[in-house]
Amino acid sequence: MSRPNPRRLTRQDTDRNSRSAVKSARRVLIVAVPPVRTLDVFGPLEVFGDANRSLSGEPAYEVSVISAGTDRDVLGHLGLPVRTDQTFGEQCGPIDTLLVAGYDGVSKVRYERQFLDWLKKSCASSRRFGSVCTGALVLAEAGLLDGRRATTHWNWCEELARDYPRVTVDPSPVYVRDGNCYTSAGVTAGIDLALALVEEDLGRAAALKVARMMVVFLQRPGGQSQFSATLMAQSSEKRPLGDVLSWLPDNLQRKLSVESLARRAAMSPRNFARLFQQEMGKTPARYIEDLRLETARRQIESTAMTLKEIALSCGFTSIEILRRAFVRRLGVTPHRYRASFGCARVR
Repeated sequence: MSRPNPRRLTRQDTDRNSRSAVKSARRVLIVAVPPVRTLDVFGPLEVFGDANRSLSGEPAYEVSVISAGTDRDVLGHLGLPVRTDQTFGEQCGPIDTLLVAGYDGVSKVRYERQFLDWLKKSCASSRRFGSVCTGALVLAEAGLLDGRRATTHWNWCEELARDYPRVTVDPSPVYVRDGNCYTSAGVTAGIDLALALVEEDLGRAAALKVARMMVVFLQRPGGQSQFSATLMAQSSEKRPLGDVLSWLPDNLQRKLSVESLARRAAMSPRNFARLFQQEMGKTPARYIEDLRLETARRQIESTAMTLKEIALSCGFTSIEILRRAFVRRLGVTPHRYRASFGCARVR
């Protein structure tokens, strides 16, 4: 019996195998710039590591920590050294994802001109690149954010906008994607960004598995604000609107119109709305919704109240309105949120 002729390997087969190889081990570099904020390195590192551990087959990521200096030991912001895998001068080979971790204080940052040259070339040849926290200022210094929308830790947004006018700085989001460039807000936002990258690569189920392993929410949507409405109120206690802002959290179940709030502040509605926008950076309606959502999330996480009780206590008037607000602002239903983070079953 004659043996069948083996099938000739086509270009499509080669491309498919090449893509499979890339998918089995995406090379991720996390760059540590001294004095590096350690959580900006180890937060994303944990996400990619847990993604590998959650898979039954070959690992999805090959992750290396790269020093921005000539020494593999990089000073951390707490005074402890971080041992990296390689210096930027030692690194070679293809890069899938490159993230620059944040550092503590712009005046303290240290790197050489050669590093910026390497960074520009490496980002240009990678599939995607980005930053965590103040790492955005390093990308901006290398010209990699010119003409792009970006964010960083809220404390450094003004400096990023002032020193790099070709960058469109958005101080609010947890992270921003502009093409193949990803920038995140401060510290723990690097975990949010890394989870979003895992979801992009491996799908939502895989990212959710990692989030559960790390006991974090799968995704604070990129558009979600860096700022807590409660903390914003506390920072404004001594300002003209301080009394109203302190009163609001205990009265969310009321009908909170601009007119009623203006009467409480002894102002005209027009002047109140103008001053509120000026002080809080958002309209009264948006701020109240933020506060109601924040309160509802805390109650879902920590109480056995029914969703109807939570909706009414926070001023949403019905479960359906609560559900719409969660889906629109958080990308998840209250039921799913409680299933992941609640201390009690939904009733």
